[in-house]
Amino acid sequence: MTDASGPPFRADHVGSLLRPPALLGARARHAAGEIDAAELRATEDEAIADVVRLQGDVGLRTATDGEFRRASWHMDFIYAIDGISKVAGEDIVVHFRNADGTIDFTPAGLHVDGPLSIDEPIFGADFAYLQGQVSERQTAKLTIPSPSMVHYRGGAAAIDPAVYPDEDAFWDALSAAYAQQVRGIAAAGCTYLQLDDTSLAYLNDPAQRAELAAQGRDAEHQHERYIRQINAALAGRPDGLTVTTHMCRGNFRSSWVAEGGYDFVAEALFGGLEVDGFFLEYDDARSGGFEPLRFVPPGTRVVLGLVTTKRPELESKDALKRRIDDAARYVPLEQLALSPQCGFSSTVEGNALTRDEQVAKLALVVETAQEVWG
Repeated sequence: MTDASGPPFRADHVGSLLRPPALLGARARHAAGEIDAAELRATEDEAIADVVRLQGDVGLRTATDGEFRRASWHMDFIYAIDGISKVAGEDIVVHFRNADGTIDFTPAGLHVDGPLSIDEPIFGADFAYLQGQVSERQTAKLTIPSPSMVHYRGGAAAIDPAVYPDEDAFWDALSAAYAQQVRGIAAAGCTYLQLDDTSLAYLNDPAQRAELAAQGRDAEHQHERYIRQINAALAGRPDGLTVTTHMCRGNFRSSWVAEGGYDFVAEALFGGLEVDGFFLEYDDARSGGFEPLRFVPPGTRVVLGLVTTKRPELESKDALKRRIDDAARYVPLEQLALSPQCGFSSTVEGNALTRDEQVAKLALVVETAQEVWG
C-alpha cells in the first residue's frame, strides 16, 4: 500500500526533461571527437545539478536527472543488459503522428545473442550522482524501461534460438535479470523506481494489435504475459522501495504513435500488476475515459497525466480540477495525484516547448495539487 506522504507524490512528474543547449552542444562535440567522455560527463553533471534545483524550486518533491545522460528513454538501458546487442539497419519504421502530419522514425534494433544478466545495476553511477544532488525535501527517482520493452520491439524474432530455444526460457532469464537490477539499485539507496512502458498502452490500440497479429504474435494475450513477467521481476523486492509504472502511447518530438482508452488491458493491468502506482497518460481524448480506473485496487495511487508535454499552451486549473473530480468517480480522491502526461524529452531531441514553458507546466501541476489535496 502506498504511503500517503511518500511517492508517488500528489504533484509528481514522469522523468525526462528538456536538454539544455550547453548539454546538446557538448553531446555533439563528443560525437565529433572534439571532447572526451570525461568532459562530456562534467557537462552532464553541471546540467543535472541545475535541473535538480529547478525541480525543487517549482515545489516538486520528486527529482530525476532529466535522463540527461541518455539518448532515449529506453534503449540506453536495454543495450546495457548483458546478452543484448544493438543491431543497425533495421527495416522497421515507426510512424509518429501529430496535428501537422507524421514523423517517421527508424530505430536501431536489438538482438538477444547471449545469456541475459544485470550483474551491476545499470545507471548505478548516474543514480549515485543524482542522489548526491537532491535536497532533504526531495526524493531521487530512477526511471528505466519495463521488461516488456525488451520484447515488444522484436518478439521471438529478436531472440537467438541457440541461446533461448523458447520464449519461456527467455522470459525467465529476463525477469531474473530485472530482479538483479531492482535489488542492486535498492542496495545503492534508491527508494523510488519507475518502470516506463509504452507496450501496455499501445496494446489498447486495435491497429497495434493487428500489427502484432500479422507478425504471428499473440496480440490478444500479450499484455497478460507482460504483467506476469513484470511481477516476476518485482517479486521479493526490498522493503522501502516504491515502484511505479508509467504508460503512454508514444512521445517523440511532440508526436505519438497509438490511441485508445485503457479498456482492453484495464482489468488485468490495474487488478494484477503489483506496483505501488500508475502514471497514466490522460491529456486528451486519445487516452479515453476514466471508467477503466474502476479496476484499480485500494491503496494503489493513480497519477493522472492531465497536463500535456506535447504542446506549450498552459491548461487551466479549473479544467484540471474538473477532470480530477471526474476521475474520483472511479478511484477515491485520496488515491489520486497529478503529473504531466509524459516526459518532456523522451529522446534527446525533446518536445516542442521552451524551458520556461516546461517550468510553467511543472509549476501548474504543483499549484493545482496543493489546491486539491492541501
